[in-house]
Amino acid sequence: MGRRIVSSHESADTPHSSNASRQSRSTSAASSSVSTGNTTGRKISSSKERRNTGETNTGMTRTRTARAVASHTVTADGDTVRHGFVDARRMPSEDALAATLNETAGALGLPVRPKIVDFDARLKERRRAGRRVLALRITAIIASLVAICALAWLLFLSPVFRLETSQISVTGGNAWVSRDDILAIADKQSGKSLFLVSSKDVVTQLQNIPGVTEAQVSKKFPKSLSVSVKAQQPAAMLKTASSGLVAVDDQGRILNTVGDASTEGIPVIEVKDVTRSLDNKAIQEALKVLGSLSSSMRGSITKVTAATQDSITTELNGGEHVVVWGDSSDLELKKAIVDKILSDPNVIGDKTQVDVSAPSRPIIK
Repeated sequence: MGRRIVSSHESADTPHSSNASRQSRSTSAASSSVSTGNTTGRKISSSKERRNTGETNTGMTRTRTARAVASHTVTADGDTVRHGFVDARRMPSEDALAATLNETAGALGLPVRPKIVDFDARLKERRRAGRRVLALRITAIIASLVAICALAWLLFLSPVFRLETSQISVTGGNAWVSRDDILAIADKQSGKSLFLVSSKDVVTQLQNIPGVTEAQVSKKFPKSLSVSVKAQQPAAMLKTASSGLVAVDDQGRILNTVGDASTEGIPVIEVKDVTRSLDNKAIQEALKVLGSLSSSMRGSITKVTAATQDSITTELNGGEHVVVWGDSSDLELKKAIVDKILSDPNVIGDKTQVDVSAPSRPIIK
């Protein structure tokens, strides 16, 4: 009764179960051992692979200096996505501080006003700048005008360059063209600035005096004028219908050509052509006769005719007396006879013509 009764099922399975248990533990131990060995082997293999991989990567890095390794992946939309890396040593440096300073600092490194974004403020600033520019331009124009006016006053109106009569010097006057005659012409320019004095006008007026062969006018700053004249008394004036009056000496040389100058005291000979008449024997003889006469008689001559070289005739005082000179021979004797006859009323009487072409037998009629 006290014996433990074991069921058939329990007693039957117990030994088998124990064996199975022992086998299972053995198998587990073996498996664990195998597993441990495999794990150890894998660890060793992994370590070797990592060393190999490191060496491989080191070699690749050394051979591809700073070259980007990238892969390309094409998406469904056709876009290409790049993956990889870039050597940082090859990338440009970005200095944010320097960029900010460059944007906010001027050329000298000084801070400048920040950019204006507001449109109205910008428009006002432009208008102010425009007004400043306009004001500067107006100021510059006014200053220029003032400077020009001041310079014009100094050069043309101030007494610094004003010509005075006392500052006009004359040289070369003679009995025919006196110093007073020359000064009277030059004095027309007095009271003007030396910059406004017309030397050409003075020379033209001087050359319009019969017998003036040369005239020079020179300015001497700040306010002096020098006039030089060469002149001689003309023997006659040759008058033509086209060329005006030409002053000539007793040798038939042209002194000067004048316009409507006064011919007072100068005999006038009317000719058709000046150049041809100077080659004419009759004109040459007439010039010799006229050049030898006294100033008083020359001043009374109103007309000269020279039809031939031995028929030179002068008309005195508008036809009051007529003197027939013949040619230029014995001029001193002929002049003495004419002076004596004309100066004695008892000799000349009411006669008007004196012919001294043959001085030894003068004819009065």
